[in-house]
Amino acid sequence: MQALTVLATVFTAAALLATDALAQAKVVHLGLIQDFTRVYTFVTEEYNQGEQDYLELVNLSGGVGGYTFEALVTDTGNEPQRGIEAYERFKREGALVFDFLSTPVSRANVPRILKDGNVLITVLHGRSDATDGTTFPTIFPIMATYWSQATVVTKYVLDQEGGSLQGKKVALVHIDSPFGREPIPVFETLAGRLGFQFQDFPYPSPGTEQSATWTQVRRFRPDWVVLWGAGGGQPVAVREAIRNGIRTDRIVSVVWLAEKDMQVVGAQQARGVLRFEAAAAGTEPVLVRDILEKVYGAGRGHGDRANVGSTYYNIGVGAMATVVEGIRIALQRWGEPLTAEKIKTGLESLQGFDAEGLMPPIAITSEDHEGGGVGRISQWDGSRWVPRTDWYGAYRDIVWNLVRESAAQFRATGE
Repeated sequence: MQALTVLATVFTAAALLATDALAQAKVVHLGLIQDFTRVYTFVTEEYNQGEQDYLELVNLSGGVGGYTFEALVTDTGNEPQRGIEAYERFKREGALVFDFLSTPVSRANVPRILKDGNVLITVLHGRSDATDGTTFPTIFPIMATYWSQATVVTKYVLDQEGGSLQGKKVALVHIDSPFGREPIPVFETLAGRLGFQFQDFPYPSPGTEQSATWTQVRRFRPDWVVLWGAGGGQPVAVREAIRNGIRTDRIVSVVWLAEKDMQVVGAQQARGVLRFEAAAAGTEPVLVRDILEKVYGAGRGHGDRANVGSTYYNIGVGAMATVVEGIRIALQRWGEPLTAEKIKTGLESLQGFDAEGLMPPIAITSEDHEGGGVGRISQWDGSRWVPRTDWYGAYRDIVWNLVRESAAQFRATGE
């Protein structure tokens, strides 16, 4: 009898261990292979913190469909080869979703991702032509690409000018890099359509010295200046624009302009400056309030509490909330086992998803992986970013012409 009792105890323990192992196996691994040390340092810390804090919020709430989430995080130093090696390592560890937050690293991994069928999100970086889900079936920009941002900015300028840009001058002041040059075809096409005079003015990387460029801008005498840079060059560009007599409410930036940049410029001196916005800033959005209360309230945050609610932090929250919603749909509709293909289809089922008001409502389909190219314009009031418009998209025909042309080249050449 005693032997039977011992045997039963052994079987019970074994069953418990098996159950525990099964529970542990129900973890979604996400590869956050990002640049913390070299080029994208202006954004990565806050963005990655937002991603991890949102996953912590979900885990503290019980996970999704019986699954919890684990971020596999490493630094690439913006080096494509390091990114490739980390991708292969995390793939072996079971990661199904990846985020490189680096255009060179993500572009280097696109062929591998497509071959493996894993999911890659390229929020505000990477290939703009990945909007075409038929060519890039597992690559998801999710938020407005640079081509779409250029159209939203132009529509705002048009509206401020009463619906006509005939005879107006628009200057694009940009870093001299592929990123800085990317919106030029959009502005050139819109200039022909809307009748404004367009000229671009590059400055050398990293953007700390722009005086010669702004001498040329001053001679052009633009009515509007669009800034297209990132990191340390952005506050330099804002300061130079103001110094050269450009009204702050006629300066519009690409998405990469944040609270810290305004402090560098001078919070009050920068009042009136405008930017494209991909996600709401501040701590008012529901998800951000929940993170403060439930994650930081429990001492489970993944970084400096002061970052919570910043521009780049909230973008990270929105990006990860979108991924988790795609996974929720995948498990709800197609059940286990969770696969990259199911996550892909879950993301392609998102309709009107806005992360509880944090983002514009996006609609992702098998054809459109950008979600509609929607954003808004916000304005610096001296202490925070205030929305000037509702969420909207613009001139989608121009964007899709560029998407299809570039995607066709990728299909033909792999580049």
